[in-house]
Amino acid sequence: DGVESAAVCAADILSATRPGARREVLESFVKRVKEVEEIALAKEGVIDAYAINAGREIRIFVDAGKIDDANVYLLSKEIAKEIQNKVQYPGEIKVNVIREKRAIQYAR
Repeated sequence: DGVESAAVCAADILSATRPGARREVLESFVKRVKEVEEIALAKEGVIDAYAINAGREIRIFVDAGKIDDANVYLLSKEIAKEIQNKVQYPGEIKVNVIREKRAIQYAR
């Protein structure tokens, strides 16, 4: 009815024309998420990998005994490059490699 309403409708129509803007076929989404997780899990020293944020981020947990701090950066770069070359996805995927070492003692 107003100028704002017309602008919102026009923006909505333009946004809807983008592929995958309204909905994505569930099968292709699940396939893409599995592909991304499998790429990470195939690397040596990786314990677990989880795609989160609708597949826009992958969190990779590595064994602190097998991978040192310097190699964490290299691993994230390697995984990101492999995802870029092997998986088709809209936008970008954040590759987050987590290396954690805990030492727990109890004072009694």
